Amino acid sequence: MNPLTLSLILMTLTSGSMLAMFSSHWLTAWLGLEMNLFAIIPFIINPHNPRSIEGATKYFLMQASASMLLMMAALINFMSSGQWSIMNLTNPIASLLMLTALLMKLGMAPFHFWVPEVLQSTTLFTGMVLLTWQKLAPISILYQITPSINHNVLLGSAILSIMIGGWGGLNQTLIRKIMAYSSIAHMGWMTAAIIYNPSLTLMNLLIYIILTLTLFLLFTLNHSTTLTLLASSWNKTPVLTVMILTTLMSTGGLPPFSGFIPKWLIIQEITKNNNMIVPLIMAFMALLNLYFYMRLAYSTALTMFPTSNNTKLNWLYNSNPSSITLAPLLVMSNLLLPMTPMLLLLE
Repeated sequence: MNPLTLSLILMTLTSGSMLAMFSSHWLTAWLGLEMNLFAIIPFIINPHNPRSIEGATKYFLMQASASMLLMMAALINFMSSGQWSIMNLTNPIASLLMLTALLMKLGMAPFHFWVPEVLQSTTLFTGMVLLTWQKLAPISILYQITPSINHNVLLGSAILSIMIGGWGGLNQTLIRKIMAYSSIAHMGWMTAAIIYNPSLTLMNLLIYIILTLTLFLLFTLNHSTTLTLLASSWNKTPVLTVMILTTLMSTGGLPPFSGFIPKWLIIQEITKNNNMIVPLIMAFMALLNLYFYMRLAYSTALTMFPTSNNTKLNWLYNSNPSSITLAPLLVMSNLLLPMTPMLLLLE
């Protein structure tokens, strides 16, 4: 891609997200989401092939429909209250439409079906952007309107997302689809927490972004997109293979890694609010996520003996992969648990 074009697209993507995140007016928030949508399309269709075009079309249609619902909700709320303020969402129909639009934007159940398909049609870098940066603007708007929306509908969607995120990833062999279902489950945990303690949602979002960035960087350095390619990583990059194992366990929420922090605190917070059934379901569904992370770990480290048998390996064309940001991301992905009291003080 031309450097000038790339810089223009990145500037539009960044400014669109920032405009939506820090806006207090529905029109400017909608404008920021639209800028964000049109800026990410060139990334999805690069490289240019029928599969990427199909993924870009699916993504555009879903996000455009969500933007239409969001604008309709804003107009209904304006006709009811006479104000365009995001914090003043008083009409129940507008509130339901707005929640539906944001669930579509975030790829949560029952509007989750586009996430695995779009992610599989993109590169690892674009998939990383879709699962991290593209979540910031919708979650920031949801954070602002949480007191005005139907909490039962949001909680039902969160539990359904956790279930689908666990069940959907069980029989997958493609890494990008596994990460897509993982994202659906993590979005369910975040939106379940936003009802009781929005600060926990922000902390969960931060840890989720760190974990997702780390995993995508590791998969990119290993040039792995399927479980078969991941199985040969012992012979190519044994140190990175160990890092993949620990990061996968952390993403699954296994103590004592960093990914255990948000799950533990969210279950504790929901239990404090005299709700025992929901955290029990969430904890059981988290075991499904941990299972397919264990499958990834098994394929990475336990399916091939760590010897240099050249007849079973890909060509070792990059023997010393490196990334400046990988080291601090690995530390934060695995060793944040002792810092939990400080993270709680930041709330």
